[in-house]
Amino acid sequence: MECILLGSGGMMPMPYRLLTSLAVRFNGRIYLFDCGEGTQLGLKKTKIGVRGLGVLAVSHLHADHCLGIPGIMMLRSQILDPDPLTILGPPGIQKFIRQSHDNLGFFLNFPITFIEWSSELGEVAYEDDQIRILWHPVEHSRFCLGYRLEELDRPGKFKPHLATALGVPKGSLWGKLQQGQSVTLEDGSEVEPKQVLGESRRGRHVAYVVDTRPAKAIYRLCHEADIAFMEGMFLPEDGDHADAKGHLTVVDAARIAHRAGVRRAVLVHISPRYNHDQLALLAEAAQSRFAGAEMGEDFKVYEVPLPNDD
Repeated sequence: MECILLGSGGMMPMPYRLLTSLAVRFNGRIYLFDCGEGTQLGLKKTKIGVRGLGVLAVSHLHADHCLGIPGIMMLRSQILDPDPLTILGPPGIQKFIRQSHDNLGFFLNFPITFIEWSSELGEVAYEDDQIRILWHPVEHSRFCLGYRLEELDRPGKFKPHLATALGVPKGSLWGKLQQGQSVTLEDGSEVEPKQVLGESRRGRHVAYVVDTRPAKAIYRLCHEADIAFMEGMFLPEDGDHADAKGHLTVVDAARIAHRAGVRRAVLVHISPRYNHDQLALLAEAAQSRFAGAEMGEDFKVYEVPLPNDD
């Protein structure tokens, strides 16, 4: 699993910093979080492409988080027979995208499924055969969602001595059992994975939380995450601006990450008031509260190791 940071800025794209957008790449599929103006540049720069893009999760309807969606849709429509796209987001995301399509009149050759947040839907917004995406409202100047991507639990460790004792010959049948499939032996007896596997192991967890004041929901989203991409928009001395506009300082983010048991916190959505030379100040302030905090870097690839692989 890889997390590719397509941009780390907030409010407006800058020549030296694109707007915050995160692509999670896993087994050839792309799960994209937020898509502000210029996200296409990040996709081009990192050579990710859009063929594998299957899910787009939008935090909220502010321009720096959603204005790039029409461009991504047009880019994706240039592919022959693209797969369907699922878009998660706040109430109103479907209306915004449908009206953009109607007004611009661009070609569209793939179906879109919209899933808008509702308290009746519960915390799981989306699930496929390898991951689930959770969502929770956070506290911003307008309705905003934080997300958590969880790899589904992996099968437990294979125990060869148990397979041998049950008469399973070494070879392809062992492989099937390790993949969670039942097998039938020559004598007609059936062996189930649970008979030869240990307890299931949790997968990797990635949090994405931007545009919020300190809120309880952030702890749920970030709880023991292997890596969390969190807003760190301001230095602590600019905390008044953060509170007034519904944002976190780097110290706020680092403190929450530490308390939530985050393994690694990457701080993003950096205010345009800070140029590249000031990132060291932001990093120093964050690391004074949590050594596992760092400032995000545009186009950087963050490998996410399995929880038990140090």
